[in-house]
Amino acid sequence: MEPITDISQLDLSKSYTYADYLSWKFTDLVELVRGRVMRKMSALTQAHQQCSSNLQGELYQHLKGKPCRVFAAPFDVRLLRSTGNGDAQVRTVVQPDLCVICDLTKLDRRGCVGAPDLVIEIISPGTAIHDTKTKFDLYAENGVGEYWIVYPGEQMVSVYVLREGDYQPQADYYEPGLIPSYTLPKLQLEWADVFDGVE
Repeated sequence: MEPITDISQLDLSKSYTYADYLSWKFTDLVELVRGRVMRKMSALTQAHQQCSSNLQGELYQHLKGKPCRVFAAPFDVRLLRSTGNGDAQVRTVVQPDLCVICDLTKLDRRGCVGAPDLVIEIISPGTAIHDTKTKFDLYAENGVGEYWIVYPGEQMVSVYVLREGDYQPQADYYEPGLIPSYTLPKLQLEWADVFDGVE
């Protein structure tokens, strides 16, 4: 079988597995959602990148010396709720903008196997529905304990916590003050630090 070197060679109506994903030889960032290929945007806005850098720096500083770690995309997170964990069984692989993992046994050389404790997605033009609906449902279904959606344009962070299988909104943060985590003890980020340098 000839190698897949360009995303255009994929049949996007087909269902794929992580084993297929590992065999692809192209550089486009893609995600698998229940076996379906979802293409990640290749060019991110300056505001998106600034928020991501700010958040990663703040999280890194807070978690230093603690048992949790922060990772930024590209970083494969294999979600397993409805499958086994073999490469040929995994049908969902996502690239969260940022994620925090406290159970370090979930880490392997290719990323994370199972749900992170906290996922942060930063909205870019064209990703709003994917992040606020598709991934919102996917992360809840797979047991991600806390989900932050960051809106650089509005300079707002929406925080959701998983309770009994569904995300419950905690608060929207859109002005200077602390943004607390509800699942990571003692984590509080300054709103101004999240949006520092964001036009």
